[in-house]
Amino acid sequence: MRTAPLISLLAIGFASMLGAAAGHAGALVEFPNLPDRAPAKLQGYLARPDVGFSAVLGGASNPVAPYPAVVVLHGCSGFSSHSAKIADQLGSWGYASLTVDSLGPRGIATRCGGGWAPDQAFDAYAALRYLSQLAFVDAARVALLGQSMGGAAALYAVDRGLFAQYFNERFRAAIAYHPNCGVPAASMTAPTLVLIGEADDWNPAERCREMVAHAQPDGATIALIVYPGAYHGFDVAELKPGIRFLGHWLESTSRRRKMRSRNCVRFSPPIWRRTSRQIK
Repeated sequence: MRTAPLISLLAIGFASMLGAAAGHAGALVEFPNLPDRAPAKLQGYLARPDVGFSAVLGGASNPVAPYPAVVVLHGCSGFSSHSAKIADQLGSWGYASLTVDSLGPRGIATRCGGGWAPDQAFDAYAALRYLSQLAFVDAARVALLGQSMGGAAALYAVDRGLFAQYFNERFRAAIAYHPNCGVPAASMTAPTLVLIGEADDWNPAERCREMVAHAQPDGATIALIVYPGAYHGFDVAELKPGIRFLGHWLESTSRRRKMRSRNCVRFSPPIWRRTSRQIK
């Protein structure tokens, strides 16, 4: 086992998020990559509804295994406290959730500004296979969620003419936050929800409109929600105040007074319910 990436993942992912409650968090896991792909082992953060921080957040809820599950793909800056929070939040809503670290095990610090690589889309299927073997997961109800770079990877992963053609396994649904909607003639194998801000100057909303407009009629439904006034990273609470990064403006909507009433823009139950109907 490569211990250095695991230690790095622990330090970065949980220091700011959990503090003294770190012992009550989900679990760091190592699982097999797909055959003939490197590295041989991948790593991630696994949360489940009945134990750890997710159980605390869930309060009185009492889900029963086997649980529906979600594979979470991070953005270009890699695994972060935000990634772990999503997994824990999903766990509190009754889902087993695995956030995959696609950069750390490969010795990559960031892919921001360096272009997209296909690793994440393949990693999604490695995570799907791993979750499907767990006794507390319902293998027929596993969804895929990605943000920014991970959102693009999610779209590529479920497109019939791209990565999905290489796998017999299928995701039940997909959700992509502020992705680069670069899928030509999209034909999705699962109902897909795309969330993007009108003011996003990194991944323009117009590309998502074009993707939906040119989607193949034989594919699963692609639902698109464009939020007026929202920037790239609108769902990331840590982006307050907003920052300029690589020439693009990133900002959480929680800092924009006129959008505070639109709580569904953030990663929250109203948005997730729209996708969860496909999983349950």
